[in-house]
Amino acid sequence: MSAIQATARLNIHDGRIGEFRELAERCIEIVRTKDTGTLQYDWFLDEASSECVVREEYRNSEAVFEHMENLGPVLGDLLALCEMDLEIYGQPSPALTDVLTEFGARLYRPLSFP
Repeated sequence: MSAIQATARLNIHDGRIGEFRELAERCIEIVRTKDTGTLQYDWFLDEASSECVVREEYRNSEAVFEHMENLGPVLGDLLALCEMDLEIYGQPSPALTDVLTEFGARLYRPLSFP
């Protein structure tokens, strides 16, 4: 399987930026120390501190599963502080597609030509 890219847009609930920053820092540290197949994991905050965009790239579908397992409850705590819009680019495995669909992700597959 090919690399999987993701863009997560996180609209932070009013008054929750402090907690959000703390959990974001924990997520970044977990990914840095535990993930083995994460190629990119960059967080960007808008000037109003109301929206954060996370750009992610993983070696393959298995690396995405590893990432989700490593973040575990921290991700749940983070998602309690924001609303997430998730876009996935690539060819996720059928099992990963099922999980991403549960998250409400929009999937974009490579455009191919005959």
